[in-house]
Amino acid sequence: MKSNVGGIDKILRIVAGLILIVLAATGMVGMWGWIGVVPLVTGLFNFCPVYSMLGMNTCPMKKA
Repeated sequence: MKSNVGGIDKILRIVAGLILIVLAATGMVGMWGWIGVVPLVTGLFNFCPVYSMLGMNTCPMKKA
C-alpha cells in the first residue's frame, strides 16, 4: 500500500472520525455514527482505497 493521504487531509479524517465515534458512543447520533471508523482508519494508515481507484493522492511529492 502506497500512502495517498497526507497533511491536512489526514488530520481532517482523524478528527472527523473521532468526533463521529464519540457522538455514536454517547448516543447523540444513531448507529450510523460508527461509520467514523472509516475516516479514522484511513487517516491513521495514510491510505484510502477510494483515492487509489480514482487515481487521487494528497501526499506531498518526495524530492529525489
